[in-house]
Amino acid sequence: MPTVEPVGATFGARLPQPAARAVRHMSQISLHACAVMIVASFAHAAAPAAPAPSAPAATQAPSAPEPTISIHDFSFAPLSLTIPVGATVSWKNLDPEPHTVRSVDDQFRSGALDQNDSFSFKFVKAGTYKYVCSIHPQMVGTITVK
Repeated sequence: MPTVEPVGATFGARLPQPAARAVRHMSQISLHACAVMIVASFAHAAAPAAPAPSAPAATQAPSAPEPTISIHDFSFAPLSLTIPVGATVSWKNLDPEPHTVRSVDDQFRSGALDQNDSFSFKFVKAGTYKYVCSIHPQMVGTITVK
């Protein structure tokens, strides 16, 4: 079998022809890989920089959870609540008995709330709002809007 000296061989090493072809083939692959890496690095260097992520506007604060008043054991909890103008308050009935939520000045009024039903109202004006359960008038509460 004839032998061929591979490219880059040192000290007069001789390889059989099939092995020499494999070495030449690997050398060509290495050259191709180097060329691809060089082209890729130029492409990466020429690519425009990605825009910096935009910061959220200063006026966008994470929204606070909606205040909830529980109706349980024939009472409102908490009995009083202070909120900012524009806040929405929810009432959730946890009793097995129906209840209502009605402001004493008729600014808001729920229907009958069965167990696990909820009622919500958005307070758009500052003031003090007293409310009551129409079915059980001993149940009272107060919302202060500032």
